[in-house]
Amino acid sequence: MAKEAEYAIEVENLTKRYGDLLAVNDISFNVRKGEVFAFLGPNGAGKTTTAEIVETIRRPTAGKVRLLGMDVTEEKRGIVSCIGVLPQGFGSFDRITVRETMQFYSRLFLRRNADIDRLIELVNLKDKAKEQYMKLSGGLKQRLGIAIALVNDPEVVFLDEPTTGLDPRARREVWEVLLGLKKEGKTVFLTTHYMEEAELLADTVAIISKGKIIAMDSPIGLIESNADYLVLTLQSVDEKAFEIVGKMGFEPELNNHKGINIKVEQPDDIRKILNTMTDAGVALLSMDVRKPNLEKVFLKLTGEALDEGAPGGKEAQ
Repeated sequence: MAKEAEYAIEVENLTKRYGDLLAVNDISFNVRKGEVFAFLGPNGAGKTTTAEIVETIRRPTAGKVRLLGMDVTEEKRGIVSCIGVLPQGFGSFDRITVRETMQFYSRLFLRRNADIDRLIELVNLKDKAKEQYMKLSGGLKQRLGIAIALVNDPEVVFLDEPTTGLDPRARREVWEVLLGLKKEGKTVFLTTHYMEEAELLADTVAIISKGKIIAMDSPIGLIESNADYLVLTLQSVDEKAFEIVGKMGFEPELNNHKGINIKVEQPDDIRKILNTMTDAGVALLSMDVRKPNLEKVFLKLTGEALDEGAPGGKEAQ
């Protein structure tokens, strides 16, 4: 009996050109079955283009891509039947209800026996089943879009910037739905430019910049291997605190909460700073020590910060 393949998606030396534009530059990666795989990068990095090639929407210029063992350039019919897609800018018909929307798409995808009630409950829209699409908030519309992407019971789900433009509460509600997909055993291919989203949801994160994958690992693995320091955050009403830290040879930075962030390479440095503050009579309101997050890793690897407030516009095609 043949061993079941470990990977849902296999990408080898994938390249995509649009004339003189090299959108995807010789990238390779694998996505394990049942994991959440996140492509993290700014708009124009090549995330959407790569996803659309795997989805069979676009043809690669070079390289090999297989989904569930099927070649995306030769077995499109078989692939389309076992994937679900939530594209950027998802929209539906204004004057039909959530339930009617699901019924429409189940017929469109030839899935008349789809368990619509279960899908509506899965995305936490049971109390909105009779609500018209146009009356839903942005977050509710995205949750409906995810339900539609699941109507054909796909093995692999593609979500392209699913929380762009949502307020923090709606974004977290969508995250809960995505975590639910993982519990269902779905393989999720997520493209995002939100650091926190990738860090919270993904088993594996691939950082992509200018068409190249520059790092790939678990969120914790990326942080551990690329940020060999700690960040000490101090909150004090005494303005002398900033000056004292600077005189010790560190480079303090003011944060958005009028606190001080200090990069320390040795745990013993934390004790030295705190002792110096005590000796100088500086009162501390609070302190926090933690590893840096994915944002710091991305900045180190790419030399640029992600603008998480930017609209999730379509990448250059």
